[in-house]
Amino acid sequence: MHYTFDFSPLLDYWPDFLAGAWTTLALSLSATVFGFLLGVACALAKTGRSAGLSRVVGGYVELIRNTPLLVQIFIVYFGLSSLGLHIAAFTAATIALVVNVGAYTSEIVRAGIESIPPGQLEAAECMALTRWQTLLHVVLPPAIERVYPALTGQYVLLMLASSICSQISAEELTAVANRIQSDTFRSVETYLVLAGAYLLMSLVMRGIFGLLALVAFPRRRRLGTPL
Repeated sequence: MHYTFDFSPLLDYWPDFLAGAWTTLALSLSATVFGFLLGVACALAKTGRSAGLSRVVGGYVELIRNTPLLVQIFIVYFGLSSLGLHIAAFTAATIALVVNVGAYTSEIVRAGIESIPPGQLEAAECMALTRWQTLLHVVLPPAIERVYPALTGQYVLLMLASSICSQISAEELTAVANRIQSDTFRSVETYLVLAGAYLLMSLVMRGIFGLLALVAFPRRRRLGTPL
């Protein structure tokens, strides 16, 4: 079998690739920010004093972690539409990704919270700190610092998993690539470009998270601890 690579038909579509990459990054950034907030809230609830709330969060985490992301996206997009709530594909994709990554973030942050030595909590209690002061100043900062590499990996995986959103016609990078290959009939070349674009975006995201860590965790920078 002989195959001649020809990338020239794709040159006219570079604005489409850029637009798709931008949509992917916007989708990933939105899901990362809101998913992080949701995950932290769920982790605090899971490790809190309310047994009922802890069970509810535990059920949510198990439900999300044991069902496919694609099914979750379909439920949000088609399910809400069936109920009469018509939302754009980008919005539905964002909601599904937030709900999905929030569950994984919850477990990662929970592990960080449970790694805090009891002595630190006792010291905070001796200083008459309130529960919220203890959480904000004693528990969360070191907990998130310890699990930051795991969070970084999770959010990069989230960006890669966003390609599934092409199944509901969200105009992210994979959806754009599918349309381009159907126009040019250069499937191999199109998906090679697509793979390179995802690789580049993954490296960019890891670099951004690394810079954020340098700002957020100066102690690690001074000690030279890997982020």
